[in-house]
Amino acid sequence: MLSVNESAGAKLATEAPTLEFQEIQATVLRVRPAPYFGTHVLLRIDNAQAGRDFLRRVTPHVDSAAGWWAAANAWLAIGISYAGLEALGLREDSLRSFPEAFRLGMAARAQHLGDEGVNHPKNWDLPFGKGQIHIGVSVFSDSEEKRRRTLNLAREQYDASSGVSVLAMQDFGAQPGDLNPLGYKDGIDQPTIEGSGVESPPGYGRPIKAGEFILGYPGEAGIPLPMPHPDILGRNGTYVGLRKYQSRVGAFNRFLRANANTEEERELLAAKLVGRWRSGAPLTLAPVVDDPTLGADAKRNNNFDYSDDPRGRGAPFGCHMRRMNPRDTQLSRLTDVNLHRVIRRGTTYGPPYDPNAMSEEADEVPRGAYFLFISAKAMATIEFLQQEWINDGNFIGIGDERDPIVGLQEQGATFTIPREPVRRRVHGIETFNVLRGGEYFFMPSLSALRWIGELG
Repeated sequence: MLSVNESAGAKLATEAPTLEFQEIQATVLRVRPAPYFGTHVLLRIDNAQAGRDFLRRVTPHVDSAAGWWAAANAWLAIGISYAGLEALGLREDSLRSFPEAFRLGMAARAQHLGDEGVNHPKNWDLPFGKGQIHIGVSVFSDSEEKRRRTLNLAREQYDASSGVSVLAMQDFGAQPGDLNPLGYKDGIDQPTIEGSGVESPPGYGRPIKAGEFILGYPGEAGIPLPMPHPDILGRNGTYVGLRKYQSRVGAFNRFLRANANTEEERELLAAKLVGRWRSGAPLTLAPVVDDPTLGADAKRNNNFDYSDDPRGRGAPFGCHMRRMNPRDTQLSRLTDVNLHRVIRRGTTYGPPYDPNAMSEEADEVPRGAYFLFISAKAMATIEFLQQEWINDGNFIGIGDERDPIVGLQEQGATFTIPREPVRRRVHGIETFNVLRGGEYFFMPSLSALRWIGELG
């Protein structure tokens, strides 16, 4: 597996790291392997003591972020929902110290997230949206053999507790070319965290204050964000928003066929929707023809800004990539982009992208992605992104157009491609990724996991 230095073009920072790596769970900083293999396991706690016993047994096997830039081959991550913290028997004063959106859970925040219509919690896959998901266990690995071995290790811990039940299990990864369900290279453009021990790779911007992502450290405002108490519970923890999407590959392919006549035109339209060619090459650096060599070069594929594309003729204003990180784009609604960055751990499940899938039946094939969004204020950040940047376009001057990849589209939705002499407005955009579930989790530090496990 490649180290961060090799995979992201980073190099070790000259200043000493300032984060308590031994306390932070590895997934917060450790990049996803390429190729990657893994499993998400969702658990329910039926007995508080059994749940705490499970945490005591599994915590020694949860990797910390120590030496994360020279990452281990496989690791476990643990997240706990608010309902899970209740089920584990946390004291009322600790429970009340968590943010309201976390206490309510993602399903109850559907209106704030714009999760309506086909994305409404009533349409989610079980067990999502029922308040039964208490603990999420994730295995990340660079090989199938190591995934099985690490998953078996986790299984031994929860199988030993008669009061802990498995609600769902989802294997992920192992897609040819490390592509997402719609055929694009993903995982590019992660924020660099100040004090993490590496310098920002070319094009990644200045490091963002650690407190934006990890509790107990100063954020961009110069002070730490509020955290749960006691301190041992909150410090070095963070929040995770998990969202499961079903990818409607047939609808996506039908859209490309309906709006482009040749394979070359279809690939250019697909690139305009995302802001990158499927290879990962950005349109700002390869505006007319794909450049797979550029897409594969971690030192070059994110080394750009939009200063040479102020009218969006390369990367349209409404493309997915420009929405989620506008960089130096002049926004209609002023905002500090660095306050709305999240660490992303996207994991693809199901069969790989099929460019020939055209039928409505192809839309129902179990295929999509679990997105993990990590931030010290994940709930507020995800809700902002959903409201302002994904399901609206006013912030970037394109009216009510929505994100063409993950947006919930209305009837008659369009996508605008700026060009000379006349812009092109593409009709027939559909919801290509349908939300099938979600939850907010707290990802405690290693000390916090041990502390919870010892509650009595």
